[in-house]
Amino acid sequence: MPYEFFIGLRYLRAKRKSTFISIITFISIAGVALGVLALIVVLAVMTGFEEDLKGKILGTNAHIVVLKGGGEIQGYPDLVRKLKKIPGVVAATPFIYSQVMLSRGSNVSGVVLRGVEPETDIHVTNLEKSLIQGKLRDLEGAVSVKGVGDTSLPGVIIGKELAKNLNLYLGDTVNLVSPLGNITPIGMIPKMKRFRVSGIFDTGMYEYDSTLAYVRLAEAQSFLSMGEAVTGIQLKVDDVYKTGEICKEINRTLGSQYFARDWMQMNKNILFALKTEKVVMFIILTLIVLVAAFGIASTLFMVVMEKTRDIAILKSMGATGRSIMKIFVLEGLIIGVAGTAIGLMGGLAIAFNLESIVDVVQKVTGFQFFSKDIYYLNHFPSQVVASDVLLISVTAVLISFVATLYPSWQGSRLTPAEALRYE
Repeated sequence: MPYEFFIGLRYLRAKRKSTFISIITFISIAGVALGVLALIVVLAVMTGFEEDLKGKILGTNAHIVVLKGGGEIQGYPDLVRKLKKIPGVVAATPFIYSQVMLSRGSNVSGVVLRGVEPETDIHVTNLEKSLIQGKLRDLEGAVSVKGVGDTSLPGVIIGKELAKNLNLYLGDTVNLVSPLGNITPIGMIPKMKRFRVSGIFDTGMYEYDSTLAYVRLAEAQSFLSMGEAVTGIQLKVDDVYKTGEICKEINRTLGSQYFARDWMQMNKNILFALKTEKVVMFIILTLIVLVAAFGIASTLFMVVMEKTRDIAILKSMGATGRSIMKIFVLEGLIIGVAGTAIGLMGGLAIAFNLESIVDVVQKVTGFQFFSKDIYYLNHFPSQVVASDVLLISVTAVLISFVATLYPSWQGSRLTPAEALRYE
């Protein structure tokens, strides 16, 4: 063992003969550990929320949407075949997107109508997995739902919150109203058609569950008088984080009359807000480690003042200023590394078992950390990312190292004559 390291370890202990670490050293280690622990837990929770939100977004929306500038897409089967040949594209399905109204009795709600092909949409979106009642294939024809409702009517699938707002249940009938109706001598008459609720979905996103309604593509084309046209094509790709590159390839292949938008572009505001919030929280919580670094610096200053005589003796024996500086740098690094290691173990233990810990605390105290009715979460999301853990560890050790430089440099400047003058 190098003598600098040996002396640095010895200086961590109290002045009197004792195997216990001095209190001030313990406080410094605890400060670093607390900062690292807080960073790991908070970033794990924020990453969990971000991934949960991405899952809900991708559960309802396709990875890429291809639209035609300024109009509807005619002859979409040929376009679908062309898109499937692009590298990275796994599946494709046409869709129709329009704003209409749903009414039942005195209850009326504006909704976004989506026309889909059940047999192909199931390979592109996760709508089928979001259904809590009914099945996606019930849109294909007049299928009886447990003997409830008029089976002669076409089916519509609505969100959980929309069903609650309109007081609708599986098998109930609802009127679909389009503001673009028929022109008559007395003016514009809205077009209206009756549908049967054949399914109810729950995505966990209030915006989707309260505003979306799905019907069969042919029914949407007939109701909106679109003929054989569609609004666009939805695509599923093999890597959701390479959609930007695939969009560029689609735009090059199809030309200027078509344009592709991926799920990140369509939700960039909320994704940017989450990423910014995560970065800000990292910066704020790093201040805890900075405060602990001041504790390390204070500890070293006190050790330098206390060990003035030892420094003089070491220099008299031939120790260089660089060796003296190394002693105190190693002492500070030992504090920083020990605090970081303790914080890592504690933070990872909490992050991996956060949901169980939250459940126990809620049962014991009765305090609800979040309401499932408001946040639409059926669990407390927590996801540990290796890169975040590495960044936190390196940052904590680096801050600890920087905190040791000045007091170590001050100790290395002491001369034996000045140090022993009053001894």
